[in-house]
Amino acid sequence: MLPKGYGTAAAVPEPAVRYTMSAFTNYNETDLYIYESADAVDFTLLRGPAYRPPTGLLRDPSIFRHTDGAYYLTHTTDWNGQTIGFARSTDRIAWTFLCDYPVGLPDIQHTWAPKWFVDPQGRVAVIVALGNSRSFQPHLMTATDPSLTAWTPLRPLAGLTAAPGTVGYIDTALVQAGGRYYAFTKNESTKYIELAVADSPCGPYRFLHTGDWARWGPLREGPCVIALPGGGWRIYFDAYLDRTYLFSDSRDLHTWAPPRQLPGISGIVRHCTVLPEPVPDP
Repeated sequence: MLPKGYGTAAAVPEPAVRYTMSAFTNYNETDLYIYESADAVDFTLLRGPAYRPPTGLLRDPSIFRHTDGAYYLTHTTDWNGQTIGFARSTDRIAWTFLCDYPVGLPDIQHTWAPKWFVDPQGRVAVIVALGNSRSFQPHLMTATDPSLTAWTPLRPLAGLTAAPGTVGYIDTALVQAGGRYYAFTKNESTKYIELAVADSPCGPYRFLHTGDWARWGPLREGPCVIALPGGGWRIYFDAYLDRTYLFSDSRDLHTWAPPRQLPGISGIVRHCTVLPEPVPDP
């Protein structure tokens, strides 16, 4: 007789995850603030301010960890303009300015909320809303070298286009699930976060849910969506006129729990992104 449990594989525990939040605040739009959490809900300040660019603003910061082990920041540089800000850090605490990258397209007056996106093949891209006097549309550019200094021309996300009489879409977060790409994007006319899907990052996108489909309410912006270790998803977003920061969970990206405030930092942080990564070895 075999000993009890013999030949049965032991359950492998989920690896511990560290969550890094990058944000600006209700009180300052020139400085980066970095927060840390073990559960993606209770965040504590790691360094703030952690970085201020040489010129311009620092709004809508987004960070990711590259294959070189360093962290890279991208951010809005001004309310009006044609550049995207970049910086680099090896420890999330001390940051070095890299450049203000010009988007290189005519008739652009606003370059808002750049956000990192890494596709399943490891290609690094930035999604950014470009606007003129009439409307906004999300665009995507892909790095063509490992140093993230050369980029493809910006391409519009097809389907996320302003309808006649509307302002269009800003603050777009992409996630990949089941071989498809889901875009959570702010309708700048209605101020709702809406959901569209496509078979490739640049579209064409088809809207799945519009209006107040998730019961998050209007006047919401800056969505950031992460996968949770046990399955499911978490979205963070800025209830900017209420001066609160909210999160909501889902198992399938379509049905979402009632939103809750982030404890301790709601009312302080603005337009954050959250980066999950394995806890580093000591």
